Amino acid sequence: MDISNWLALAAGFLLTLVIGRFLIPELRKLKAGQEIREDGPKWHAGKAGTPTMGGIMFIIGTGVTVIVLGWGRMLAGDFAHLYVYLFALVFGLIGFVDDYRKVRQHQNEGLTAKQKFVLQLAAAVVFLSLMRYEGLLTNNLYIPFVNVTLTINWVVYLIFAAFVIVGCVNAVNLTDGIDGLAASVTFVVMVFFTVAAAAVYGAGLALLPAALAGGLVAFFVYNHHPAKVFMGDTGSLFLGGAVAALAFAMDMPLVLIPVGVIYIAETVSDIIQVGYFKATHGKRFFKMAPLHHHLELCGWSEAKLVAVFSLITLVGCALAWLGIQGKL
Repeated sequence: MDISNWLALAAGFLLTLVIGRFLIPELRKLKAGQEIREDGPKWHAGKAGTPTMGGIMFIIGTGVTVIVLGWGRMLAGDFAHLYVYLFALVFGLIGFVDDYRKVRQHQNEGLTAKQKFVLQLAAAVVFLSLMRYEGLLTNNLYIPFVNVTLTINWVVYLIFAAFVIVGCVNAVNLTDGIDGLAASVTFVVMVFFTVAAAAVYGAGLALLPAALAGGLVAFFVYNHHPAKVFMGDTGSLFLGGAVAALAFAMDMPLVLIPVGVIYIAETVSDIIQVGYFKATHGKRFFKMAPLHHHLELCGWSEAKLVAVFSLITLVGCALAWLGIQGKL
């Protein structure tokens, strides 16, 4: 890792930590409290009213860091880290609208599923087209572990990529269900992308995941159990956008499988629950979905869930690192 990446991590941490000190009181004043699912674990009822939209702190902290530290690179014509940030920011804005509507209407539903899907799909297509136009994205699909690259028709690749991005973003969003979970899991993922981007592309692209990794550590200071603030859809959709965009910017979207093993498990558990419920006319496969809520109802503490899921992610990232050695 370049010194600039270490600086990005430190700056992302410090800026997010400072912003959080001012942001949380303001969110309380705005009465931006989280509405809790009525069918969720009963002990979650005590979290009602905890400020949400806290993701704003690491979004701003990361943004300032990548612009300031990446300014020289942008003057030299390297905008990769900025494009990834702006793409994630668009998803963060979609999440902000969703959170704002929830706060104003005082219920746990904001934008409809159809509205979110259309906005997210449009954002994905625009990002992919821009990256293609700038020469930062190819239609070559790199397959980890076997070190094989397949060239795919651009239109087919665009459709594939758009749906992978939307799926990834919503998988990260599902993971944000208990104190510190999405932040800790995604911190590990961002460390992987920092090291991988620095090894494959140099320090430029690595600025974004490094800054965000630092920001997530600072956010965890406020978000660990019992949380003083939640990231909301503002934060979780931003994180999902960053994870997906980095994978495609590095031309290795299939690395999302081992890296995002927890995101995938959470999503699959939700799909199984819904499918089983419909097929059996009301029976449940899990005590509650997604997976982290099922484990909670089985007696796991939030701290244990965060630790185990982060460790599993670390193993997935280590496997992913071994899988991309042919690309280094």
